[in-house]
Amino acid sequence: MTLTTEDIKTQLSTGERVLWSGQPRQGVIIRGADAFMIPFSLLWGSFAIFWELSVINSNAPAFFALFGIPFVLVGIYLIIGRFFFEAKHRARTYYAVTNERILIISGLSCRKVQSLDLRTLSDLSLAEGKYNEGTITFGSGSPFNSMFGGFSSWPGTGAYLGPRFELVANAKTIFETIRRAQRAAASART
Repeated sequence: MTLTTEDIKTQLSTGERVLWSGQPRQGVIIRGADAFMIPFSLLWGSFAIFWELSVINSNAPAFFALFGIPFVLVGIYLIIGRFFFEAKHRARTYYAVTNERILIISGLSCRKVQSLDLRTLSDLSLAEGKYNEGTITFGSGSPFNSMFGGFSSWPGTGAYLGPRFELVANAKTIFETIRRAQRAAASART
């Protein structure tokens, strides 16, 4: 499934206009949380592989060899797979700001569309990093945001992160575009 700007256009209602659209930064990314995750994944993976090889070389019962396989697979995912999983997910993620709402279209196996009405969107925050790149978070989100913020490559953590435009170029400009659209939507309502 490949998403394009055409997929954004199919989500628009009559009279709705796209003010901005884009994608998160592409490719493999090393994050701050990887200062913890890389050593942990190497420790986990090396122990799981050591266990599995020891069991195989000792002619232990097949149950022990089978028992170690899931741990080896998790170790491989933690060491390298999570980087490629996250990169593929970001490659299939599109963001849009319209005159009415925020759209986030993503998904690896099926399309997921998040729509946030600008008139009811209460909290909006910007975390800007180097080179004008940043993340715009919509709503207050979950109290687990800070805990899972660096682990977005682990399946299922996206539910705890809340809606966001992650790793977008010119984040402050997009943030201001959203604020202007919010003001325009609020004044059109009154």
